[in-house]
Amino acid sequence: MRKYMRIIKWALIIIAVAYALLLIPDRDQNASSVRGTPQKKQPFAWNQDAYWDTLEAKYKELMKAGCKDMSIVIDADIVRLNALTGAMRRQPLSPDSKVFTELEQQMFKTGPLVAGCKMLLPEYVRAMTELRAVVKKQSRDWDMGSDIARTTLYRLLYGSRAAEEEIILQAPQESAPLALTMGTDEPSQTPSVTVRGVKVHSGDILASRGGAPTSALIARGNDFPGNFSHIALLYVDPGTRQPKLIESHIEQGVVVSSFEEYIKDKKLRIMVLRLRADLPLLRKDPMLPHKAAELALKNATERHIPYDFEMDYKEHSKLFCSEVASAAYEPYGVTLWMGISHISSPGLRKWLSAFGVTHFETQEPSDLEYDPQLVVVAEWRDPETLRKDHMDNAVTEVMLEGAERGDELTYPWYLLPVARVMKGYSMVLNLLGRIGPVPEGMSATGGIRTTYYMKKHDAIYGRLALRTEEFKMKNGYEPPYWEMVKLARAAKNEMEKK
Repeated sequence: MRKYMRIIKWALIIIAVAYALLLIPDRDQNASSVRGTPQKKQPFAWNQDAYWDTLEAKYKELMKAGCKDMSIVIDADIVRLNALTGAMRRQPLSPDSKVFTELEQQMFKTGPLVAGCKMLLPEYVRAMTELRAVVKKQSRDWDMGSDIARTTLYRLLYGSRAAEEEIILQAPQESAPLALTMGTDEPSQTPSVTVRGVKVHSGDILASRGGAPTSALIARGNDFPGNFSHIALLYVDPGTRQPKLIESHIEQGVVVSSFEEYIKDKKLRIMVLRLRADLPLLRKDPMLPHKAAELALKNATERHIPYDFEMDYKEHSKLFCSEVASAAYEPYGVTLWMGISHISSPGLRKWLSAFGVTHFETQEPSDLEYDPQLVVVAEWRDPETLRKDHMDNAVTEVMLEGAERGDELTYPWYLLPVARVMKGYSMVLNLLGRIGPVPEGMSATGGIRTTYYMKKHDAIYGRLALRTEEFKMKNGYEPPYWEMVKLARAAKNEMEKK
C-alpha cells in the first residue's frame, strides 16, 4: 500500500512540477517588437464627426418633411457628380488637385438625399463605381509612396464605398441593388470561366472579407482601415476551365480550393482585381498572369507552405495570404502593392505582436485596391453581409481604441499549461499532415490570446446588436456607421463595468 502511495505521491509531484513549468510565461517580445521598428507614419483619421452628424441631420429632416419634388434635386446632384468624374477623364491631375476635394464633397452631399428619399439608388451606385474607376486611372502617374497620393486615393475609393454602403443599408430590401456590382471589364487573354455572373480570368486576384473577429482586425488594423481581410489568387485550367483558388489560411497554410470551397468559407464581400492589359510586361506577354497563377499552384501542390504569422512579404518560405499573390507575380517582374502598408499605432502593433506579427511595413489585403496596376472588375456584397461587416468594424474600432489606451490581450493564466499541451498535440498532427487546434506557426500563448480576443469581440458584438435594434426602433432607421461606433463604445463600457 505504501508503495502505491509513494507512486501516487511522486506522480502528483511530477504533474505539479510540469504544470508549474508550463505556467512560465513566454519571453515578452511585444514591447521590443514595438520599439524595434521606428514609427514612420501616422494613421489616417477623418476627424469629421461634426460633418457626419450634419449629414445624418439632413437625412432625418428628409424623412420627416418628405421628398416632394426632390427627385429633380437629386438627379441634378448625380449629374453634377458624373460631370466631375467625366472631367477627370480628359486631363491628368495631381493628387492634391482641388477637383478631388470637390468630388468628395459632392459624393457625401448627395448621399443623404438618395438615402432619405429612397430614390435613384442604382444611379448613385453606378456613379460611385465610375468615380472609383476614374480615380484609380488618375493614380497611374502618381507616386504611390507619397502620403498625399495615398490619402487622396483612400478618401475617394474607401470614402465613396462607405457612402454608398450607408445608403444601401438604409434602403428597403426590395429596392437595394443586386449583390453583384460590375466594375471595369479589363481585357485578358488568359483562360477564363464565368462564376456567379462574372467572367474571371486566370491570374485574377480575389480580395474578400471573412466573418471571424480576427478578419475584422486584419481589415481594420492598418494606417488606412479597410474593407478586406483575405487575398486569393485564381487559376483557371486551360483544358477543363475549372477555377481553383490558391490561398493561405492561418489554420493550415497555403491550400488549393475549388470555387465552391472558397465561397463556403464565410465571406462578407468579395472583390475581383485584374492587372491592367496595357502594362508593358503584359503587352510583351499577355499570358503572364496565368503563368503567375500556374507557379503558385505548382508550389502549393508540390510542398507544404506554412502560414507566415510574421507578415514578412520579402521572404517566401512561409506565406501569408497577400504574399501568395505577390510572391507568384514577383518572378515575372510584377511588384504588387506599389503603396506598401504601414501599421503605426503603438497599441495595435503591440496587439499584433502578441499574435506573432513582427513586420509592420507589409502587404495588407485592403491596400491592394489602391495599387494602380490593378483594376476592379466586380464586387459581390448584399445588405445583410454589409450589416455584419459594419458591426464587426465598429466593435474592432472601439477595441483598438482600448489598445491605444493600454488594454492588454490578457488570458486566464491557469489555462496556459493546457494551451501548451494542445500546442504539442497540434505539432504532432502537423507532422502527420493534419490540422491541430493551435495553428502551425502560432505559439500556445498566441493561440490563447486569439481565443480571448474573439470572445471579447463576440461579447461586445452581442450587446451592440441589441443597441442597434433599439436605435432602429427609436429613430426609424439603421444607425449609420458613426452612430454604430458610439453604440459599440457604450456596449464595451457596459461590459467592462460588470
